[in-house]
Amino acid sequence: MNATAAIAAKPKKGPPPTHNGRPLNGIERAGILLLSLGEEHGQDVWKLLDEDEVRELSVAMSQLGVIDSGIVDTLLVDFVGQLSGNGGLLGNTSATERLLTQFLPGERVGAIMEEIRGPAGRNMWEKLSNVQEDVLANYLKNEYPQTIAVVLSKIRSEQAARVLAVLPEPLALDVINRLIKMESVQKDVLERVEQTLRTEFMSTLSQTSKRDPYAPIAEIFNFFDRQTEARFFGAMETSQKESAERIKTLMFTFDDLVKLDSGAIQTLLRKVDKGKLTIALKGATETVREYFLKNMSQRAAKMMTDDLQNMGPVRLREVDEAQALMIATAKDLADKGEIVIVKGGNSEDELVY
Repeated sequence: MNATAAIAAKPKKGPPPTHNGRPLNGIERAGILLLSLGEEHGQDVWKLLDEDEVRELSVAMSQLGVIDSGIVDTLLVDFVGQLSGNGGLLGNTSATERLLTQFLPGERVGAIMEEIRGPAGRNMWEKLSNVQEDVLANYLKNEYPQTIAVVLSKIRSEQAARVLAVLPEPLALDVINRLIKMESVQKDVLERVEQTLRTEFMSTLSQTSKRDPYAPIAEIFNFFDRQTEARFFGAMETSQKESAERIKTLMFTFDDLVKLDSGAIQTLLRKVDKGKLTIALKGATETVREYFLKNMSQRAAKMMTDDLQNMGPVRLREVDEAQALMIATAKDLADKGEIVIVKGGNSEDELVY
């Protein structure tokens, strides 16, 4: 019996404890036990778990909510033989992340928590606004029109419009009619909708979404200097030409920054170091350089032009590093929902990294 199975085993006597009107499953019982053990006493247990067990437990723990102290006592008696004097527990993402940090490497904790949290955003509605419209529409089309209307009223207007465009027309028209007639939504109704979305949609989104297998390779290539990139692509041209072309189409390069709209470029300019920007533009094409300059104030553009003219020779490695920093900053801003990265010059081909 593995570690999770041992602590998630059903109680030997009586029915399993219930939470929110239903019996707790094994993973949930294990999650409550580990929350009650805390950072000090749970360390040895966490060390016995493999990666899949850690992931399953982390998802379960993050969705538990408030646990009645009676349930905690019952589980501790069944699983450990000791009573808990600490009262109720709160199982949420913050508590889960704090606990995992004590026992696991930061990179592993980050990957697990990213899977739990799903798309970028500070709350459920911001997260939904970053979900691809056809994925969200495919889920919502099976819901009541009134529920769909509530959801669309809470997300960004641009995203709501794209979802409506994907929904079957009769359903979309029904939803629009309900949006017109909708008054303020009661708090308890909104909370139930939010909880349903969290448990039935967001928690499984990362598990069901399929990622292009070339995408992580393209991300690696993004951080090569141009000589290394050319060397690898050159080696692939003969035997793996199709793969090389696929990687190129998925890469987000410095030249792709011209596809950002003016607002996004200006947001990026506020975030990057001016010295790094100057070095990055020193090695940029005339088209890219002009696009950045026209999105600066007249005074800032004049100063940047003077700096570029007065700057002496710059090592190619320094240019590559400065441009890679700007690409990484743009992706970070996209992850936070502050800008939208568009590739291919088509607004229908949005890629939020």
